[in-house]
Amino acid sequence: MKMHLFVISVLLVLGFPFIMTEVVESFNTCSDFFLNGQPPVIPGILGNSVSQDNNRYKLICQKYKGAYRFATVYDTTSKIPVFSAYKYTGKKSFKRPDVNWMIEPEAINEDYSGNCKVNRGHLFPNSHAADEDTAESTFTLTNAVPQMISFNSGSWSDMEEETKKIINNCKNENKILAHVLTGAIPGNSTLDKKVNIPSFMWMAFCCYNSTEKKWVSQAYWAPNVEENKKVKIVYESVQKLQDFFNQNEMENVQLFTNNCN
Repeated sequence: MKMHLFVISVLLVLGFPFIMTEVVESFNTCSDFFLNGQPPVIPGILGNSVSQDNNRYKLICQKYKGAYRFATVYDTTSKIPVFSAYKYTGKKSFKRPDVNWMIEPEAINEDYSGNCKVNRGHLFPNSHAADEDTAESTFTLTNAVPQMISFNSGSWSDMEEETKKIINNCKNENKILAHVLTGAIPGNSTLDKKVNIPSFMWMAFCCYNSTEKKWVSQAYWAPNVEENKKVKIVYESVQKLQDFFNQNEMENVQLFTNNCN
């Protein structure tokens, strides 16, 4: 099947480098961001690598500086991503990029302005990027959701750092240490009556430890709420996260192949 490809956003913002967000008919275009080349199965949203509702859910191969960096399913109704998928390959030494957010027509920076409780929360965190170019590519609004500021910089940030320590123990024969999925469950409130504020955030990873010859996986989820102390983040199996989806009207979700459940 010939890929249908078009650009939904090509913008230069105050000298920001060129980004091309490619909406594709199938994730076969950038399948290497998924374990064994198989994207998740989310009934009504994604199945067999294609969107189950092309009018609402767009499949994006995130391209930056001539290379695909990660993949995203974007919900044009809620105006937030369903999830982003990426490969964790370790992190070189570089500082957090000091860049402007790349803007899409579905959600603009002004949607976040004047709000003192939420900011743009990465799904693919720049702290998990292998190099500076990949880190810069994560600053696109199709990879961001309104996340409570104290939660984003607190418990969720701590979890992202802890996850790196776990994944770094996955010694593999190739450079891919783990395949990671990070997503959000839509909530009941919005920013400026447009951008949905998620009720929950979640992350899951899977990797194969060739030294110990076993599969390693883990899942995390937590409510997207302000935290005075620490939000309780659930550390559980991928199957438990899928069970949690069932409780939130996302039935029969399969994030990875059976080895990782």
